Amino acid sequence: MGELADFRDEARAWLEKHCPSGAKGPGQLAWGSRSIALEADVQLWLERMAERGWTVPTWPKAYGGAALSRDQYRVLIEELKRINARTPLTGRGVNYIGPTILELGSDEQKRRWLPGIARGEGGWAMGYSEPGAGSDLASLSTRAERQGDQFFINGRKMWTSDAAHCDYIFVLARTSPAKPKHQGISLILVDMHQPGVRVSPIRLLSGASPFCETNFEDALATIEDVIGGVDNGWTVGKRLLQFERSTHAGINISGSQGGRTEVSRMPQFIRRYVPLDDDRIADANLRRGLIEYEMNGFAQRLTQQRAIEEAKARAPGFTSSAVKLTGALHIQSGDELLLQAMGTRGLGAGDGFAHEELAATRDWLRNKSLTIAGGTKEIQLNIIAKRVLGLPD
Repeated sequence: MGELADFRDEARAWLEKHCPSGAKGPGQLAWGSRSIALEADVQLWLERMAERGWTVPTWPKAYGGAALSRDQYRVLIEELKRINARTPLTGRGVNYIGPTILELGSDEQKRRWLPGIARGEGGWAMGYSEPGAGSDLASLSTRAERQGDQFFINGRKMWTSDAAHCDYIFVLARTSPAKPKHQGISLILVDMHQPGVRVSPIRLLSGASPFCETNFEDALATIEDVIGGVDNGWTVGKRLLQFERSTHAGINISGSQGGRTEVSRMPQFIRRYVPLDDDRIADANLRRGLIEYEMNGFAQRLTQQRAIEEAKARAPGFTSSAVKLTGALHIQSGDELLLQAMGTRGLGAGDGFAHEELAATRDWLRNKSLTIAGGTKEIQLNIIAKRVLGLPD
């Protein structure tokens, strides 16, 4: 316990000295994209934390991490929260493909990719879903034809988030069409800065375009870019999904678990829009809904912490589906509660509405995707039934 206390003292002193003021509280986050300029303090924070190995604290030092134990990692997160520091680096590099390479990649692939990922050198997109292969992902039709040591990739991927600003993409592609659909797939890393990759942003109802369609026309990759072996992509791809869902659930200790925790502003926000009775919300149903929301939020945070502490692997397994789903439903319930309290002020667009009112509407629209992104609600319930509860098919 003395060593852990010493680590806390060391981490606290270092963070207080080296965390720039512009990297505290809400604001820009670094996620590796080379096309998005970082604010000066955000860039400095990334460089300092990467040099320390704290962008990916639990990774081995040889690959850009700090080799922290699980207890040390927990202490580091607590100290980041204490000073309200933002995570220095996030994204699919440190949270999805990085942990997958660390667990299933070859030694050469680890040396080639992980140090750069830990330094935030390149943003990553996810090439899984297709127009005809979403929930039934194994029906994908994107092909990677091998010629010598090269693969020529052709096909179309949908909902490739942030692809317009990404430098690399990990792609599930069919490498052996004659094999059963789950057996002839490979996970391949592809450089997006080549003529064979074309990205088209998709405009959403909220007005933003975070999702994209990505087309491959003889895009090139090599045999060294296949993670986990040719035709073993279904196994590798499923493991990556566990890292993704763990990240959505806030329980991924294999990547860059965020340090900052938002204190709920829901009660204060709602009070601006509803009648008060003796300084409390007059509507009993709304008051009850708010109390339930706050209690569920506290329970969710406790569940996240329990899942992290009980994890026996570098990232939780199927439990991540349960925590991811409950977290998404909790956020959506909060959005509905807000709109109920705000009335017509919560359905605004354009002039005549305050910034926070427009933000609430955009959040409500955007967060509808939380029970789709990272695996639909139905998929998560199926995983929970089979893999967590052990129910029969």
